[in-house]
Amino acid sequence: MLHIQAVFLDRDGTIGGSDRVIYPKEFTLFPGVADSIQQLKKAGILIYSFTNQPGISKGEVSFKCFEEELTNFGFDKIYLCPHGHTDGCTCRKPSPGMLLTAAEENNLNLEHCVIIGDRWTDLIAADEVGSKKILVKTGSGMDAYNKYINGKFFGRWNAVTPDLIAKDVNEAVDWLLG
Repeated sequence: MLHIQAVFLDRDGTIGGSDRVIYPKEFTLFPGVADSIQQLKKAGILIYSFTNQPGISKGEVSFKCFEEELTNFGFDKIYLCPHGHTDGCTCRKPSPGMLLTAAEENNLNLEHCVIIGDRWTDLIAADEVGSKKILVKTGSGMDAYNKYINGKFFGRWNAVTPDLIAKDVNEAVDWLLG
């Protein structure tokens, strides 16, 4: 098994939901994800959320709703960007701001952390800090995979190579713990 301090999981399309944002109370985990989160925790690995949620800055939903939901799913800590695409923040993926904050707050070496997501923005943020990168084919993951395989990414987007492409979070966790 790799030495892993923490796993950062994207929310929408990665652990559940679909390729679009679904707010708490309507969001459901994909089959087996709750068990996979527990397997990581039993292995002594911290589980952090890593999600862009611009609905917060639009006043459509609160941070507290996401925090309660993700804590109930077993997350140890919530890292969430509430900003929109054009707000110019440093936390919104593909920026590594959430990861850098988590590293500082939790004394993490990000080279010993894993990022699992369904979008290339997740992988770019991970690549910026030297974390392992896993693309899952759930949510928007199949579209991201097809763009990657067919050479549709350019510039910085094309410079990122996943460490693993998995069908879902469960396969990614099996690989990490295997």
